[in-house]
Amino acid sequence: MSASITQLDNFRDTDFSGGYGRVNIPSMRIIEGTRSFDIDTVLSKPLFAHLATSSQLGARDSPVWFLWEDATLWIIGHKETDTFPKRILADSRVAVGIVDFNAATGLVRHVGIRGTAQVAPFNRERVKRLFTKYLGANEEDWDQRLTGDVIRGDGYLLVKVTPDTAVVRDQSYRVRR
Repeated sequence: MSASITQLDNFRDTDFSGGYGRVNIPSMRIIEGTRSFDIDTVLSKPLFAHLATSSQLGARDSPVWFLWEDATLWIIGHKETDTFPKRILADSRVAVGIVDFNAATGLVRHVGIRGTAQVAPFNRERVKRLFTKYLGANEEDWDQRLTGDVIRGDGYLLVKVTPDTAVVRDQSYRVRR
């Protein structure tokens, strides 16, 4: 079982060569910019991620919802209607980009994950936690067009992304008005 990133501060070995610090954490290397932030804080937000996979026709990008648990990204996929699970079965190397952005305040926080993915069995409780993150705790309020078939597991699976490295950069700017 992996510890959370925030519990692993004692593993820090910062090297500011080239303007980027490196944090060595068992099973995942975090590459921080000189202005950084807590990765768990950003990944707990209901943000879109962009899952990058490869195919014989070139790179592919899939916007997805995700759940960050135990230093692992979980993404819902469908066996028939989503193509990214098939691409992952052919080539497990992936990249995931997540940006927390607010133009009004100048907030720009980027997490870029590189690692491997695997297709995993459907897990109803994990999927409910993912939906809770995006749709709130009250299941009665969830739009059944988004959740109905998924909660039943009809053809759905999970993609487990295990990070090798994560680039963590705060590129926020000052808003002048």
